[in-house]
Amino acid sequence: MPCTPGAEFALPQDLAAEREARWQIQRERLAASAFYQRHHRDAPLRLPATLEGIAELPFTDKEDLRKDQATYPPFGSYLAASPESVTRLHRTSGTTGQAMNLALSAHDAKLQAEIAGRAQSAAGLGPDDTVVHCLNYQLWMGGVTDHLGLEETGAMVVPFGTGGTELLIRTIRELGINAISCTPSYPARLADVLREHFPDIEPKSLGLRKAFMGGEPGLDDPAFRARLYETWGMRAMNSNYGVSDFLCNFAGQCTEQNDLHFMATDVALTELVVPGEETVVPWEAGSQGELVLTHLDRECQPLVRFRTGDLIQLTATDRCACGRGAPRFRVIGRTHEMIVVRGVNAFPSVVAAAVNACPELNGEYRIRLAHLPPYDRLPLEVELLHDQAPNDDLCETIRQRLADTLRLGVALTLLPSGTLERTEGKTRRLIKDYCQ
Repeated sequence: MPCTPGAEFALPQDLAAEREARWQIQRERLAASAFYQRHHRDAPLRLPATLEGIAELPFTDKEDLRKDQATYPPFGSYLAASPESVTRLHRTSGTTGQAMNLALSAHDAKLQAEIAGRAQSAAGLGPDDTVVHCLNYQLWMGGVTDHLGLEETGAMVVPFGTGGTELLIRTIRELGINAISCTPSYPARLADVLREHFPDIEPKSLGLRKAFMGGEPGLDDPAFRARLYETWGMRAMNSNYGVSDFLCNFAGQCTEQNDLHFMATDVALTELVVPGEETVVPWEAGSQGELVLTHLDRECQPLVRFRTGDLIQLTATDRCACGRGAPRFRVIGRTHEMIVVRGVNAFPSVVAAAVNACPELNGEYRIRLAHLPPYDRLPLEVELLHDQAPNDDLCETIRQRLADTLRLGVALTLLPSGTLERTEGKTRRLIKDYCQ
């Protein structure tokens, strides 16, 4: 079945019949899945006749998929379709474990592009825009798949990828490009290249007025966005939230508010559970928990009750001012990125907000863990603005401010601007040296 036109504007209850119809087709796919019928730790699954019974099924997690794919390469026994149906292969980065092969059929790819297009359109991208796409096209799903989502908005898309930043700057100027699709950390790299190779060009004069971003923590922080606007004159939008194993991009902001709309209500089922437990949390405004997802329409590698590892807060389930009925939520952090410092939980997104609130800092930071927990202080490296030099008094002032904001001890390293490595893909903010 194709995506339901305008599903993001419907309230979830209005899509109930459509979702049940998709589940009937999906049940047949799952019944043919060797993973869920023979190799899953709780196999065989007894698939409910209606979606009401989904909560009785076992969870699936990333480790299940890793083990299965290692045993049944290249796609795992959860492929659930013939290898001939696979029309595209992507691969995860493997930064948190074994790299995974992701299979898409033509049907899966089309659904993904349409849902991603909903997110990018809601964030303000449209036919009057020319957007340069600066994500890695080499195997990573964020390249081609997000590109096709951008095209769904009607915008003209320039497939630039990563590398060649000087050429990118010339291309933006020559084509009059007004929008960029990139990671939140990439504008800092772009600004460095401007200062080094194009000193007469101010970032604002480059003409980028819209930024469509995702893939890194901290984007929802107002101070970060204000800094981008002050430097570039661009409005930054979180338009690209997804889980590669499930859907590359299924949520994004609209131009009326700051929370993320869940744009895949017609093709996916959402749940919240207590992190580390199997207790279901009510799906209602104000609830917090780990996001659990089930495909209602997926030919290749369909997943049932997949634990994403993302902690979210559901903020609203009524109709938004933008007219969309899609539920809204905020991402609190990743379960594997939570750092406990003397009983206080810290996530990179929270640290990013604290760093961005310091006017002496440029927003670049790294949390560098030298050993396994426990931790009595948060080991944090930060950069000063490009015209400032570190000194002990300034370091202590900033350290105390960050400690007060985060309500935990901070072991601060203050660095000159440009010290930390810049990347054109996802920037790793949390580095576990003891794993390397």
